[in-house]
Amino acid sequence: MLLDEKRRSLGLHVGRRRPPHMAFLGNPGTGKTMVARILGKLLHTVGILPTDKVTEVQRTDLVGEFVGHTGPKTRRKIKEAEGGILFVDEAYRLIPMQKSDDKDYGLEALEEIMSVMDSGKIVVIFAGYSKPMKRVITSNEGFCRRVTKFFQFNDFNSEELAQILHTKMNNLAEDSLLYGFKLHTDCSIKSLAALIERETTEKQRQETNGGLVDTMLVNARENLDLRLSFDCVDTEELLTITLVDLEAGLQLLTQ
Repeated sequence: MLLDEKRRSLGLHVGRRRPPHMAFLGNPGTGKTMVARILGKLLHTVGILPTDKVTEVQRTDLVGEFVGHTGPKTRRKIKEAEGGILFVDEAYRLIPMQKSDDKDYGLEALEEIMSVMDSGKIVVIFAGYSKPMKRVITSNEGFCRRVTKFFQFNDFNSEELAQILHTKMNNLAEDSLLYGFKLHTDCSIKSLAALIERETTEKQRQETNGGLVDTMLVNARENLDLRLSFDCVDTEELLTITLVDLEAGLQLLTQ
């Protein structure tokens, strides 16, 4: 794509490349949505997309309850996403596991999206669990012709989750629930990784991944409030989350 832009800048005439439609496969909390947002900025920066907007949708944003509702509803979202990325999260929900009746319109929504994927006006990313996404891939014969890039998002191990926690605490936005707080010096990546490994099961980590960190931190702040005396005036103590708080936060999560 970058070379095509260079060719055009040199006055060379080349055919238009197909939009890079993709499928992101993996469990929740593995960063699929975050990567889509970064990709939107990247594709805009290099001139592939006219905007960096990422329109995030799920089944409820696309599928209507009655005959004739799904098409217009889906087309409105497609129009909203033009010039950027349409990110279809939990895309497998468009195709039911079993066809219980004729009143499910998820396939109609998928076909509406497929119909505009060759227009060059939009990049579509389908995201979801790896196994259920096979239903989407096999439901439309044109899917693999249009979606040519498949990316597997692996689960995070305990050390990676500890690194994510540190990164979050070092880059808190003002609207974050943890804004103003910091980690105690005993909360090293090594000690956090050991804590996560000890207090959670592999299944729990796979089911939540990065989401585990968010809940763990919110719970830790709650524990800090419970642990401190209302008379405490030590500003360091009032704003410092300790390993004890994080352990309590994990225990609340896994109860």
